[in-house]
Amino acid sequence: MSGDAVKAIIFDWGGVLMRTQDRSGRDEWDRKLGLPQGGVERVVHGSEAWNEVQRGERSDTSYWQVVAEQLGVPPGDIPQLRRDFYRGDRLDPDLIDLIHNLKARGHKVGLMSNNSLALLDLIEEHGLTDPLDGVVISAQIGVMKPAPGAYQAILDKLGVSAPDAVFIDDFPRNVEGARAVGMQAIHFQPGINLPATLRSLLDA
Repeated sequence: MSGDAVKAIIFDWGGVLMRTQDRSGRDEWDRKLGLPQGGVERVVHGSEAWNEVQRGERSDTSYWQVVAEQLGVPPGDIPQLRRDFYRGDRLDPDLIDLIHNLKARGHKVGLMSNNSLALLDLIEEHGLTDPLDGVVISAQIGVMKPAPGAYQAILDKLGVSAPDAVFIDDFPRNVEGARAVGMQAIHFQPGINLPATLRSLLDA
């Protein structure tokens, strides 16, 4: 596939554009609740309720109520738990610059994430509504990566076909899911030089 054929670049959110740089907030709650390190995170992102909210089957409020119940946290402490849990997450400024550069070169830029509807507010809060040409969140469509329907949804949103798109994700299964529907894909890993890796595809 030549670089001219690449019309759209699609990013994942968590683990790519937004990454956890400081885990102290999560560690503090582990100690407070007498859990081993990573205990709170296993409930927040490892429960069936997390899958349900990502599929749009449960509201964000209901999801956090379930998390609080499983952790034994009083309902009144949920806002603080949420703030502390995500306070170490940072948007990658280099990747935001990359998005703007890609758009300047005439490419469409999209976002596809397995996430709750709360991500829509976060995207707006970080000023990414305008830079992104299309956003698909699993909770909107009831389908999660790596199901083929998730990839088709963002392709339809951007108005491109699978061979014309490159998808970037930190989970191998989601990368393989993209390739299975005919997209090119990049496995985002610590230390990767994403601009250079992407350039090798665009300039092939």
